[in-house]
Amino acid sequence: MTQTRLFGLWLVLGSVLMILAIIVYWDNVGTAYFYLHTSFSRPHPLEPLPTPGRGAERELAADVGEVLEQLLGAGPKGAAAASGKQTEAPPPPASGKPALGNLEESVRGYDWSTHDAQQSPDPDGRQAERRSALRDLCANASFVFPSKGRSFDDIPNYELNHLIVDDRHGVIYCYVPKVACTNWKRVMIVLSESLLDRGAPYRDPLDIPREYVHNSSTHLTFNKFWRRYGRFSRHLMKVKLKKYTKFLFVRDPFVRLISAFRSKFELENEEFYRKFAIPMLRMYSNHTSLPASVRDAFSAGLKVSFSNFIQYLLDPHTEKLAPFNEHWRQVHRLCHPCQIDYDFVGKLETLDQDAAQLLRLLKVDKLLHFPPSYRNRTASSWEEDWFAQIPLAWRRQLYKLYEADFVLFGYPKPENLLRD
Repeated sequence: MTQTRLFGLWLVLGSVLMILAIIVYWDNVGTAYFYLHTSFSRPHPLEPLPTPGRGAERELAADVGEVLEQLLGAGPKGAAAASGKQTEAPPPPASGKPALGNLEESVRGYDWSTHDAQQSPDPDGRQAERRSALRDLCANASFVFPSKGRSFDDIPNYELNHLIVDDRHGVIYCYVPKVACTNWKRVMIVLSESLLDRGAPYRDPLDIPREYVHNSSTHLTFNKFWRRYGRFSRHLMKVKLKKYTKFLFVRDPFVRLISAFRSKFELENEEFYRKFAIPMLRMYSNHTSLPASVRDAFSAGLKVSFSNFIQYLLDPHTEKLAPFNEHWRQVHRLCHPCQIDYDFVGKLETLDQDAAQLLRLLKVDKLLHFPPSYRNRTASSWEEDWFAQIPLAWRRQLYKLYEADFVLFGYPKPENLLRD
C-alpha cells in the first residue's frame, strides 16, 4: 500500500514538473529565473492527469500545493527581471488624459487638477483599523450575508474575474467599478508591463488610452488561470494570495449606485441602453414601443429614471435572469473579502492619501504616481436629493440589499434616508 502511494505521488509530482516546464516554455521565461510571468500569453490546453483515489487525491493535492509553493518561493520580489509576452497598443491619442466631452466630464466628475486629500495624522493606524474591523466581522457568526460562509475553493472561476494579478511586483488588485478603477487598472498595466506603446511598456498611467484600460484581454485575472494552469490553478491562486500584496478600494454603497446610474443612464451608452434601459423602460414605465438606438431615445426624451433603476435593483426577477452588472453588484460579491485576507483596504473618500500610502507599501512609489484624483461630484451630500422621490419602503429594502457592504467597510447606516 505504501509503495503504491509513493508511486502515485512520484507520478503526480513528475506530471506537475512537466506541466510547469511547458508553462515556462509557453510564457518565454528566461532560464535565469524560474518565474511564472503571466502577462499576455495565449492560453494552451493542458493534458489530463492520472486520477488517484479520493482519499489519496486529497493527500496528493496537499503535496502538490507544497511543491508549487516551493517553486514559487522566491516569488516576483526575488527576481530582478522577467521576460514575457506583451501586447502592442495602437498609437495613443495626442493627450494622455481621457478625451471627455463637457457632458461626460460633468457626469463622471473628472477634475484633473491636483488637490489635497482628506488627511489623517495616522494613516497606518487607520488602515489597521479597517482591516481589523473587516476580519472581525467576517469571523462574527452573528453577522450573516449570502456567500459569507463559503471557502475560497467554493467560489466559481467566473466570480474571480475582478482579481487582477501583477507577477512582476507581487500585487493582486480587486477592482470595483465606480471606485477609481480606471486609474488603478492603468497603474496595474504600468506595473505589469502588459501593454506596449511603440515597442516599450507604458511608464505614465495617464498615457494609456481608456479603451485599452477596460479591455479584459489587457489584464491577467484569476478566472483565466484555469485555461493556463488547468487543475493546478487553485493551488497557484492560493500561493499567490499568500505571498502577494492584495488590495481593493471601496466607497459609500449608495453613492456608488448614484455614480453608476449617472454614468450608464445619463450618458448615451448604446450597450447599456439596449441591455438594461429598454427592459427597464418597458417594465417600470410601461413603454411598449422604444427607439432602437440610445440617441433616438434621448432625442425623444426617453430616459431611465433613478426610480426605475431602484425598482430594477429591488425586483426579485432581476437576478433570476442574470447576476447584477458589475457596476452595481455588491463589493463583497466582486472581491470576496471574507475569503481573501486583503492587505490594504482603500476608500474613495480618502483616495489621495490612501493611494500614496499603498504605492509606498508596494515599494513602487519611485516608479509612478497615482493619477491626480477628481473631485467627487457624486458626493454623499447628494443622497437626500437623489432619494427624495424614492419611497421609504424602497430605501429600506435597498439598504438591506447593500447592508453587508455598509457594515464590512465601515460606512455608517444612512439613518436620514431610512427613518420616517
